Amino acid sequence: ASPPLVPLPHQQQPAQGPALSPYAADMTDEHLRETTVERRVVHRGRFMTFRVDTIEDAGGKRHPREIVEHPGAVAVIAIAGEDVLMVRQWRTPVERAILELPAGTLDRLRDGTLEDPDLAAPRELAEETGYRAASWRKLGRFWTAPGFTDEEMHLYLATALEPVSEYRGPDADEYLDLVRIPWREAVAMADDGQIEDAKTIVGLFWLERMAEAGELGRAGG
Repeated sequence: ASPPLVPLPHQQQPAQGPALSPYAADMTDEHLRETTVERRVVHRGRFMTFRVDTIEDAGGKRHPREIVEHPGAVAVIAIAGEDVLMVRQWRTPVERAILELPAGTLDRLRDGTLEDPDLAAPRELAEETGYRAASWRKLGRFWTAPGFTDEEMHLYLATALEPVSEYRGPDADEYLDLVRIPWREAVAMADDGQIEDAKTIVGLFWLERMAEAGELGRAGG
């Protein structure tokens, strides 16, 4: 059966919480809500936990949900003049080398808490590219694939770059090439499908929007 049509905003009851737009303010989710009634961990990895949840939908029916717990990550749009710094590395799940923005997973600290994304972003930029930035701006955050994981990506703009004098390359278990591309060319590559990584596409299109709004020059670059 086809899913029910969602009523127009003026036909719905206001939702709780801050409104970002008239449409968001008028949406309700009680008929969509799922409640977890059972949780079974299948595997705990070094960074991620894999589990199968049993949920009960709004109609009282139960269904399995396969979920990957993720600590979260950061991605960095690093601008050097008219270029953007990118990395190219092999991604085993898709069996190919992928061109991406510098990025990485939040570390879990000794006390069990997660690393602050504002600290993780400079760390990852330095580790993967050998550059540090004098100017930082957090652009936003987003769920990477909420259909199966809770990974939250934090996106940053880094400008006023300078090389890390003591840089000795990426971590021992990482093999990547640093690639410097004119950022407008990188946007064009994303637009025509040559760049396939989701966070990178989001970041490059965000960068283009900032440039069109005249914000890029004011960002400290």
